Amino acid sequence: MNRRHFILYTTALAASGAFAASGRAQATSEIRIGYQKGGVLPLIRQQGQLEQRFKDKGIGVKWVEFSFGPPLLEALNSGSLDYGTTGDAPPIFAQAARANLLYVAAVPASGLTEAIIIPEDSPLNTLSDLKGRKIGFAKASSAHNTVLAALEKAGLAYSDITPVQLPPADAAAAFSRGAIDAWSIWDPYLAIAQKGKVRILANAGDVHQANSFFLANRDFTTKHPDLVAALNDEVAKASKWADGHRAEVADYVAEITGVDRDASRKAIDRTAFTLVPISPEITAEQQRVADRFLKLGLIPKSITVSDIVWTWNPNT
Repeated sequence: MNRRHFILYTTALAASGAFAASGRAQATSEIRIGYQKGGVLPLIRQQGQLEQRFKDKGIGVKWVEFSFGPPLLEALNSGSLDYGTTGDAPPIFAQAARANLLYVAAVPASGLTEAIIIPEDSPLNTLSDLKGRKIGFAKASSAHNTVLAALEKAGLAYSDITPVQLPPADAAAAFSRGAIDAWSIWDPYLAIAQKGKVRILANAGDVHQANSFFLANRDFTTKHPDLVAALNDEVAKASKWADGHRAEVADYVAEITGVDRDASRKAIDRTAFTLVPISPEITAEQQRVADRFLKLGLIPKSITVSDIVWTWNPNT
């Protein structure tokens, strides 16, 4: 089963290569950025900082929204994206599949923006109660890692649960109709779910250090390290502002993503924004994530995270 899943993932990476020809020749005239509904990138898109930063260089900015990390990294690998952000697990699968990308910055997470949730009237009360239960999560996502870390903490094996691998929208539907017993999910989907009758069984921070990352296409970074550094600098500036203006950020994010304003505010209130270079400590934590997936046979070979870490020297 594990080998089959990996083959499917690598096939998707290869298939996405068909898009590589579009854009690589335009790398200096347009920067293509992948974002999700959470975090600071929707704010940056709304406020137009990057467009202003690169205007004098004659470089445009194209924004592409993704529902979760693995498809975003497939696009980075193929060269149809240049820069984007995901949680901790997607880069592990991508590196194991020899994806053409680099870690370029990190956001040490609060641990509160992702959780394993259950219905309010569920009989489950502890992580050990997950034994024999169906748990929904997006394959190769940070939520996948949170499930594995939760099982480790409870002393359970992966075989003790029934994993139900679904993207966020499908998992939300399955959770609402009772087709899964628990759901591992991140903001803003978590905040949206909390508008209903749910309980948090464990936050991600209860079971592991849930960092998120900014990544870039390797070829783009090699050819244009100045642009990657400039992207990081602008994200760092916006993140610093966002940390002190959370209500405004929530309104911006709600407007650009269509997420309910109350849910957006709940998510933003607990979001960590500080962007930092990839430190040895962050690399070591990400290596533990890789080793966790390897131990369970969910990736087919060991990887060395530090092999794809790019050094950013902030200019902010």
